Amino acid sequence: MKVRVKFSKTGNMKFVGHLDVMRYFQKVNRRAGIDIAYSGGFSPHQIMSFASPLGLGLTSEGEYLDMELNSSGTSAMMMERMNAVMAEGFEVTGFRKLPDTAKTAMSIVAAADYQMTLKEAYQTLLPDQWQLEQFFSQESICVTKKTKKSEKEMDIRPLIYGWRPAENGFWVRLASGSSDNLKPQLLLEALFRYWKSEFLPYAFAVHRLELYADIGTEEQPEFLPLGEMGEEIL
Repeated sequence: MKVRVKFSKTGNMKFVGHLDVMRYFQKVNRRAGIDIAYSGGFSPHQIMSFASPLGLGLTSEGEYLDMELNSSGTSAMMMERMNAVMAEGFEVTGFRKLPDTAKTAMSIVAAADYQMTLKEAYQTLLPDQWQLEQFFSQESICVTKKTKKSEKEMDIRPLIYGWRPAENGFWVRLASGSSDNLKPQLLLEALFRYWKSEFLPYAFAVHRLELYADIGTEEQPEFLPLGEMGEEIL
């Protein structure tokens, strides 16, 4: 059976990289006695995959892990068993059974919500007027995207699906998929450039709120939280 686990990553765990998070959950499954399925072959491994890697230094309350199990208790029971062996900073907040034909979260994730909050130590270093309305109202927002081999100019405006001001910062919904993907740090870099200010990469605390699949059309996207797919195990 396929299940989707929702979890949060907060506090000092924001400094734990994605590969270590993967290894951590393998240990959690063993310690909690989760009846997870293993692959075949000479080097069997737990059948599990994560929706979208979280950048180092970011916190989140909307992370997802898909697993294949041989058997399962109720959703409440499984969450309790996993949380009982979790380290501080990780917490399972959802556990749902998926249809056998369901695609993995990794393959369907299309967007992510983030909360950007200006840290107190940087509040005197930034413009008094943030001009967020003017920034997000631009028809195009061009940035230089760097890869390991090259640099290229790209317009990130089509990858920003929504925004609104918030206390000491703003909320934003960004593309987050295998083809279209906009990292929050690249958006912040563009914002600092708009301010004609030196880029301060750690000025904002970045917190991921949710991940979505797009169940709409190319002309009219419709975003559904990954955690609302499937059903509770009762």
